[in-house]
Amino acid sequence: MAKSKLVKANEKIAETVVSGYKKIEDGVVGGYKKIEEGVVGGFTKISDQFVDQFLTREGETVEEAKERLAWEQKEREAQR
Repeated sequence: MAKSKLVKANEKIAETVVSGYKKIEDGVVGGYKKIEEGVVGGFTKISDQFVDQFLTREGETVEEAKERLAWEQKEREAQR
């Protein structure tokens, strides 16, 4: 009977520890994802502005310019 009380107490402690760990993990992962989204979003915004201002041709959208630049880069790499 004493053994079963110890087992139950141990299981309760384990559940509490796992629950606490899961909360911490969720907080850390959530914080990381927020930071990652902010950084990637900021980079994309700056990249789009740069392409729009300096690399687009007449009547070309930012997406079209990025596609053209990627294609030109592949062509340069293929020539090496």
